[in-house]
Amino acid sequence: MQDGISFAVSTRTLTARIGCEIDHHTARKMRDKIDERLFAVRPELLVLDFSEVRFMDSSGLGLVLGRCERADSIGARVRLVGLSSALYK
Repeated sequence: MQDGISFAVSTRTLTARIGCEIDHHTARKMRDKIDERLFAVRPELLVLDFSEVRFMDSSGLGLVLGRCERADSIGARVRLVGLSSALYK
């Protein structure tokens, strides 16, 4: 997992597995990496996997909302998976 994020591509789906805390320091790098891959692959579905994330501040919410806008711009949907009850709040 490079820079706290790894990717998997399957039929029409891009999965971004986040493996570190998300704060204002890490969110920018993740945003750039996800966007780069999103526009290269152009999937129908972007899956953001939070199963390994133990902490996320408001920058994480910005990360998610921004990726929803970017995905929408290429006609892709976004699905969040692996949210703990703390992150879900």
